[in-house]
Amino acid sequence: MIASADPALLADARRERRFFLSLSLPALFIVGLAAILPILWIIRQSFLTTGGEYTVGNYAKVLSSGLTWSALVTTLELSLGTLAICILLGIPLALALASARPRVANVLMAFVMLPLWTAILVRTYGWLVLLRRDGLINAALTGSGLTAEPFPLVYNFTGTLIGMVHYMLPIFLLPVYAAMRDIDPNLVRAAASMGATLGQVIRTVIMPLSAGGIFSGSVIVLIYSIGFFITPAVLGGGKVNPLSTRIERALSTFQDWGSASVLGILLLVLMALIGVMLLAARRLLAQDAVAASHA
Repeated sequence: MIASADPALLADARRERRFFLSLSLPALFIVGLAAILPILWIIRQSFLTTGGEYTVGNYAKVLSSGLTWSALVTTLELSLGTLAICILLGIPLALALASARPRVANVLMAFVMLPLWTAILVRTYGWLVLLRRDGLINAALTGSGLTAEPFPLVYNFTGTLIGMVHYMLPIFLLPVYAAMRDIDPNLVRAAASMGATLGQVIRTVIMPLSAGGIFSGSVIVLIYSIGFFITPAVLGGGKVNPLSTRIERALSTFQDWGSASVLGILLLVLMALIGVMLLAARRLLAQDAVAASHA
């Protein structure tokens, strides 16, 4: 039989939880205001005309425009493309770092984190120098005779995607590497001792145990990528227009706060839908894993 817990210990635990919650209340209040008040202001602004009158015309104008849906498609293409490349590059890199000796892994992780030590605007202009037609990459390719003409690597979708992946890959790598590093090496040795190949060990041991880190990194990459502005504005050269650049132009060119607010709400709704879909997918995968373990 399991002995019942001491009521005095339970009361102490409840008091301790309330105490730590009270310590966090000021920070939660400030963060809540900083997150909620701007959203409420944007919602109100989306129903106002330039003269301050309430209307739904802003929604009709924005949602009936083909530019809005084109920008939405571009936003999704950039976000999903960035996520796919981060997964393809980040998981093998995290596996290599987790398998290396601690000192080597720390040195390699420092090199991977180097892009985060520089402002995003500086990094973006760095890629502009590298990718333009007379940049270092095209100069090396044409100078070595590998190509006769420079590749169009900037002011297009390709250049924008390269810049976004360069920024997001270290951020994706951090939770994935942390999850793989915490895997017990004895589990890998046990699988190998039972005849599992390296591919089977990765598929049946490492990937399921690091799924939480991969999921967290994927959510961070998607949320950040949806709101990217500087990289598409610089490397896209006005030819790659996600929702963020449409918002900027509505404000800087037309001073149309109503339309910009509607586009901002559309961006928030897109983030919320993707978040709900990812959480639902994670729950389904968890249920399948539990069902498979009981089978």
